[in-house]
Amino acid sequence: MRAVIQRVSSASVTIEGKIKSAIENGLMVLIGIEDADAKEDIEWLSAKIINLRIFNDDNGVMNVSVKDKGGDVLLVSQFTLQASTKKGNRPSYLRASKPEIAVPLYEKMIAQLENDLGKKIFTGEFGADMKVALVNDGPVTIIIDTKNRE
Repeated sequence: MRAVIQRVSSASVTIEGKIKSAIENGLMVLIGIEDADAKEDIEWLSAKIINLRIFNDDNGVMNVSVKDKGGDVLLVSQFTLQASTKKGNRPSYLRASKPEIAVPLYEKMIAQLENDLGKKIFTGEFGADMKVALVNDGPVTIIIDTKNRE
């Protein structure tokens, strides 16, 4: 799994002109799923997202997690995160899982994040044409790949 995690002061997903989900202070997470992803990837990534200390403490130091802050999470599936640009100028999406594999993994990720955060998370709609809006706070953007745990 690949995730782009952004600290936001607001974020929303609009589908066919209607807001599906919106959050204030929290994390906007874009996630790309591949066939090799498993339960261990979901558990590790969820814990990492929920516990990343990227919010400011009282001294202005990034030392607080979204869980500690009581912030929200907006999770959006984005297959293009699995793009390969190694050859030519047209990205290849061969690594991105097809819906029959990706949807159950996405749903498990939602459940794991809700369990780890201790509250409902907000989502986009798998496979929909979504308009994603956000105000990146900082800006703070972290990229994580479960296959390259740095």
